[in-house]
Amino acid sequence: MKVRFLFFALVFSFPFLLQAQKYSNEFLSIGVGARAQALGNSVAAGTDDVYATYWNPAGLSYLGDDTGLQIGAMHSEWFAGVGKFDFVGLVLPSANGNRRIGLSFTRFGVDNIPNTLQLYDAEGRINYDNIFEFSAADYAFLGSYAQKMNVKKGELSVGGNVKVIRRVIGTFANAWGFGIDLGAQYRSGGLRLGLNARDVTSTFNAWKTNFSEEDKAVLIATGNDLPQTSSTEITKPSVLVGAGYLFQVSEKVSLYPELNAHFTTDGQRNTVISGDPISIDPSLGLELGYNQFIFLRAGVNQFQKEKDFDDSESLIYRPSLGVGLKISSLNVDYAYTDVGDGQNKFSHVISLTLSLKPKG
Repeated sequence: MKVRFLFFALVFSFPFLLQAQKYSNEFLSIGVGARAQALGNSVAAGTDDVYATYWNPAGLSYLGDDTGLQIGAMHSEWFAGVGKFDFVGLVLPSANGNRRIGLSFTRFGVDNIPNTLQLYDAEGRINYDNIFEFSAADYAFLGSYAQKMNVKKGELSVGGNVKVIRRVIGTFANAWGFGIDLGAQYRSGGLRLGLNARDVTSTFNAWKTNFSEEDKAVLIATGNDLPQTSSTEITKPSVLVGAGYLFQVSEKVSLYPELNAHFTTDGQRNTVISGDPISIDPSLGLELGYNQFIFLRAGVNQFQKEKDFDDSESLIYRPSLGVGLKISSLNVDYAYTDVGDGQNKFSHVISLTLSLKPKG
């Protein structure tokens, strides 16, 4: 009888073992920052803080000259704490106030996974001492640059990311990947427009596996195929576009709605507008601010068609709510959002942003 291993469900779900290209590096589509999560990830046009390194690097240049160094951090847990998603970043000022440099780090990981490959000893007896734990984690390191451009009307900023991807599955497999993102933002009055072209050169992950001879013997004995020693996973380009408008309702009250659309090119997806190879996934966010102190937010994204038992289709989506507080140079943001699996597994997301102003 075949032995079933818990870690197979995780290890063999990774694309490099299946040679699939769709949803490659999908951990980079989750979204960072509680503000963005609360707004349904609709921030491509309006993002202008340290989290812009992830959403649209062009937004970094809109940090004011008096902001100085800005630091941001986020932590969230998914699937009842099984997966942990973290982000840290910083934005550095330059001698030219129209330019900004950013550095950021993202990790999504599942820890404490039991490896039961050697659960049975040579005589076929169960030996729990042979079980050890490992982690399956994805890392992204981003170096960002943004600069304002001279235009006759409004403000235009352009920017880009150079990113390094590191993916590790215990001692069994690991990969390195490299890619480039390009972004632009335009502002005129209350109008906000944004575009972020991700993986413009196609991002690749070069995978290598490292199973011991004992592990390989167990895999073969239990009817499993041996994974390839090396392979390449490709992340195809995608484009995130956004448009928003900042309404100053009164001296103290502001209202900012933003609509985004994510264009993917890796084949047909379950989205509102589904095609092959291009699919479009829209999202919408709304932020109500009072006196630049407290912000109430709501958003909706990940619209998908779900088929019922009678073959009828219904539209499901991922809702989100959040609140933000701005206390001097510290921003505290919170979001309450569904992970988007249709089972109402809501998660709490908290992020902080600290601006260290230069001394006058």
